[in-house]
Amino acid sequence: MNPTTARGSLLAALACVLVGASFTANSVLGDYPYAGGQFLRYALAGLLLMPLAGAGARARLRALTVRQWLRLAVLAAVGMVGFNLAVLAAERTAEPAVPGVFVGCAPIVVAVIVPLTAGRKPQRAVLYGALLVAVGAFTVQGWGRTDGAGIAFSVCALLGEVGFAVLAVPVLRPLGPRLLSATVCGLAAAQSAAVGLLVDGPAWLPRPDTTEALALLWQAVVVTVIGFVCWYMGMQRIGAERATLFSGLIPVAAAATAPLVATGSYGLAQAVGSALVGAGVAWGSGALRAARCARTERPRPTARDTAPEATSGAEPRTAHEGIRKAEPDAAPEATRGTGHTP
Repeated sequence: MNPTTARGSLLAALACVLVGASFTANSVLGDYPYAGGQFLRYALAGLLLMPLAGAGARARLRALTVRQWLRLAVLAAVGMVGFNLAVLAAERTAEPAVPGVFVGCAPIVVAVIVPLTAGRKPQRAVLYGALLVAVGAFTVQGWGRTDGAGIAFSVCALLGEVGFAVLAVPVLRPLGPRLLSATVCGLAAAQSAAVGLLVDGPAWLPRPDTTEALALLWQAVVVTVIGFVCWYMGMQRIGAERATLFSGLIPVAAAATAPLVATGSYGLAQAVGSALVGAGVAWGSGALRAARCARTERPRPTARDTAPEATSGAEPRTAHEGIRKAEPDAAPEATRGTGHTP
């Protein structure tokens, strides 16, 4: 594993651990209006991220097309506001483990969607690794009481998790991780404010108490500012397929941090599930790395390979040409593809 891949894997893993810890923080925000809390979280995160966006941020934003702005708006609506709303709605009629299990299946969906959009077939070994991650997430979370509505909203949460990764791929390169995170946070804050006014009316943004303020501050600074930037920096280095494998760490982190606020326990099932998630990540990542190495090491056709052998039976015209024909294997393989890790 080269340094770029190792750094990208660590960044993606850290981001997913922070998101998993945010589920624990959500447990102390049960009485605070959903939309108001999301507005405070994303608005504060956007304000903190804008100074970190780097030089030329305004120029890069102005260069975006209408289609790219629509993609960013959908990313914020589906992968951020919609995802959190779906989890909250699912937990009204289902135990928290149910949406957690569905979200743990995100690597399987991404392992199918990303290759198809790139014009290639999904790799069987990657699918096996993603399936192992999903099984590990199920083992950590278990299964709980639910109904049709709980399952439907859990599926919506799964789609939101997938959209958060897949929708960002075309806009990650022109914006970069920091500016992309700042932009979608601003859009998500505006969308949350609109939802709050429509659903909760004038009471959509009450003053949080000390515990709620600390939880919102954790979500804004640690989970959103640090977590989002780490996620997109990791995805930039290792790709969406491999980065999403680490989303199996989300339920693991949630289960590991739940005892800190007395909302759960970490036992043998959680330990076994964590080991399965780790094995699935290693399996899927290894398969992706092997496939990428095979693509980059495949030699490109040279002029000698593609030119018609019209003079194969003719005598060499010069002594120098005769030397080249006598020693065809002496030329260095200068045309071999090199490739690079994104």
